[in-house]
Amino acid sequence: MSNLDVKPTPTVCGGRDDVSAQPVRELLTGRTVTLGESTEVRRLLPNLGRRMVGAWAFVDHYGPDDIARESGMQVPPHPHMGLQTVSWLHDGEVLHRDSLGSLQTVRPRELGLMTSGRAISHSEESPRDHPRLLHGAQLWVALPDAHRNTAATFEHHADLPVVTGGGLRATVILGELDGAVSPGTVHTPLLGADLALAAGTDTRLPLDPDFEYAALTMSGDTEVDGVRLAPGSMLYLGCGRRELALRADVDSDLMLLGGEPFEEKIVMWWNFIGRSGEDIAQARADWMNSSRFGEVKGYDGAPLAAPELPPVPLKPRGRVR
Repeated sequence: MSNLDVKPTPTVCGGRDDVSAQPVRELLTGRTVTLGESTEVRRLLPNLGRRMVGAWAFVDHYGPDDIARESGMQVPPHPHMGLQTVSWLHDGEVLHRDSLGSLQTVRPRELGLMTSGRAISHSEESPRDHPRLLHGAQLWVALPDAHRNTAATFEHHADLPVVTGGGLRATVILGELDGAVSPGTVHTPLLGADLALAAGTDTRLPLDPDFEYAALTMSGDTEVDGVRLAPGSMLYLGCGRRELALRADVDSDLMLLGGEPFEEKIVMWWNFIGRSGEDIAQARADWMNSSRFGEVKGYDGAPLAAPELPPVPLKPRGRVR
């Protein structure tokens, strides 16, 4: 997954100074970004009003799109540094290739987790013979300093733990929820869960009060802590919650993201997360010089070129506007 903005804005985020210890309800509006040849996504993180939720630093929601007569997702080889990518589908298939030699088709409710560490490159595409609909989310998790130079890895988990009750079916993507633990590797206290609510559900989900949370409605019409969320919208919930009220009048799906507020300050630009402008500049130079990030073999097309770096120095902005 790539940030395909031709003029990406450097963003400094992280730190706990602006994280409220109390529950809040902040509705985040996404902006539309073109991903690859034909896929449009709603970018919800980073956002003008909120840049991180725990270690979650990047969230795109896309679809459902009818791609029966289209090529679907086509993202050429591109690099990553200092983060993990999370591929999560509700409809469709995505073929993942990377510079480790991984070749994996990710299907609905399966976890594709790539840890970039110091450097990796990958591509993502809809298979030639693909389902009619494409619908999912693409997310990044910032790696803490102790793990940001770790060896790159790719994990695929088709069997994930599920929590059920009261009309709720929760698939634990990363971290732990109500005693169920995902097999996906995490490097900070974190939660990612896919929540399916049957029509008429009115329930409460246990939470960790030390985590901050956000909810993203994928489909249907959900009510989260009394706030109605249309598909593609995200509600930031803050910290200090021991449970979360959920309602749905129709069959609905949402994602719950959470984690301990990320203490370190990070610099995010294009597809890199570092700790300084120098980190980012070196990563860009290494990608353009075909060093460090390896080669993705088997993709029919040229790799992405990195955008030009901005002419102005980075300006710290913190976690919120």
